[in-house]
Amino acid sequence: MQRVLTLLGAALLSAGTVSAVLPVSSAIAAECATAWTASAVYAGGAAVSHNGHNWSAKWWTQNQSPGGDAVWTDQGTCGGSDVPPATGDFVVSEAQFKEMFPSRNAFYTYGGLTAAMASFPAFATTGSDTIKKQEAAAFLANVNHETGGLVHIVEQNTSNYPHYCDAGQPYGCPAGRAAYYGRGPIQLSWNFNYKAAGDALGIDLLNNPFLVERDAAVSWKSALWYWMTQNGPGTMTGHNAMVNSRGFGETIRSINGGLECDGRNPAQVQSRVDAYKRFTQLLGVAPGANLTC
Repeated sequence: MQRVLTLLGAALLSAGTVSAVLPVSSAIAAECATAWTASAVYAGGAAVSHNGHNWSAKWWTQNQSPGGDAVWTDQGTCGGSDVPPATGDFVVSEAQFKEMFPSRNAFYTYGGLTAAMASFPAFATTGSDTIKKQEAAAFLANVNHETGGLVHIVEQNTSNYPHYCDAGQPYGCPAGRAAYYGRGPIQLSWNFNYKAAGDALGIDLLNNPFLVERDAAVSWKSALWYWMTQNGPGTMTGHNAMVNSRGFGETIRSINGGLECDGRNPAQVQSRVDAYKRFTQLLGVAPGANLTC
């Protein structure tokens, strides 16, 4: 199994309280500022537009998307009312997300997740309403297990960090041998996974893997990339397991089957299953069959 998904522990990134700034009600939306771009550098006070809203930077930033990171303050809608809300189609509401993860780290925002979903339009939108909700619950249940309830962002055991550099790859480890440790909702690790995920997402994660722990949207994208495209030690992606009604157990196999399935660690499997049952109940759907592996 190339990707090490077992949490070795995680360091909590300290997060300050972010005040909510509510836009002033107006019959006419404000004019949109210059559109945000990932490569641009923004100083504190810079104004940009993104997803039909204007945003103001609190401090220097680059590659941190508005709506997905605390560096940006929402200044309200702009450019008229023809821009649909970015989060309107997700089968999990923000209130339900907060109920699922009551102790989550402030880094893991609902807006970061829904912004990341734009890169994977088939996620939780394929099949019947039941299947859509089951897939969302399955993804979030596995994320819940990997991060201790969206609490952990990076691995805690720093002595293990150099392990994730496969120097045999032709591109090596340009960010440093110890730079490719587990990060984000699904604890992405190894230089070759950062390379593959970055290539797929159009983000240079090989040279800047730290984006996965600093930008909430990028962090969520790395998890969705794995969920939607990687079989891992299984025979199908987590997405395909759910939309083809193969059962939640197959998603466990795809994520960490080599260490947990076939009786290797039934307690860890049950932890994932318990979270999945809680989340499907919250979303009002049955969990389906084949829950274990």
